[in-house]
Parts: sequence; structure tokens; C-alpha cells
Amino acid sequence: MVAIPAPLRALIETGPLAHLVTVDADGAPQVTVIWIGLDGDDIVSGHMNLSKKLRNVRRDPRVVISLEAPPTPGVFLAEHAVLRGTAVVEEGGAHALLTRLGHLYVSPEFTFPSADQIPGVPADSQGFILRTTVNRITGVGPWV
Repeated sequence: MVAIPAPLRALIETGPLAHLVTVDADGAPQVTVIWIGLDGDDIVSGHMNLSKKLRNVRRDPRVVISLEAPPTPGVFLAEHAVLRGTAVVEEGGAHALLTRLGHLYVSPEFTFPSADQIPGVPADSQGFILRTTVNRITGVGPWV
């Protein structure tokens, strides 16, 4: 486990979209765009159903998360971070986390819809939290 450096924490707290890469059963990469947040030095994301990415993590916990800093005019290569780690799927807590992240990604007044308002999600679902422990940070920026 590595500590998330202050400049990377600051970037994550601005709400950049992140790309989560998991490993399919046949070894192929599977990529999804997600909202992310911090819980200590762990990267967390909320999910209302047991999607392919979560099933992949249950089978193979290796993940990669990439995110990009806002562009700086005149800079050739945008700052970005690539986080390699291992993840676990935790049951419950997704609605509260998604509402908290929605304050960054959507608006300060945002409330994530309840499970019974989301097509394909059981009305009583508490969802899932994907918790990633970062083992290595690469990319371009002050966090490397």
C-alpha cells in the first residue's frame, strides 16, 4: 500500500472522471468510467448493482484506475495519474457514497436516486462499494 500524496488527493477531490480497468475471465481488460472518492488512502466508488466490473474484481482483485488533471494551455502532455492496486467489493453503502460523490460530479444539492428509481436494480438494494488499495502510482504530475 502507498499513501496518496497531497497533490493527487487534491485532484481526486475535484471530481475527475476515472477509468477503472478490471480483468475479464478470459484475461481481456474491461474498462468502465466511474466516479471516485477517498476513504483514507483507499480509492472508493459506489455501484448499485453487481455489474461485470464487480464480478471481475471478486474473481481477480487486480485493478488499474487512471484519471486526468484539467488541461493546462500550452502544456504538451496533460498531467495524469495511473493507480495500480487491489480491490475488494463491499456490500452496502453505495447510496450514501454516490450522493457524496454526486456533490462533486453533479452539484452540491445532488441526491442519488433510490434503488427503486433505478431500472434493473432491486428496490431493496444497498449496492456495493469498490474499495481499492493503491500499490503503485505512475503518470505525469507532482504525485509521481
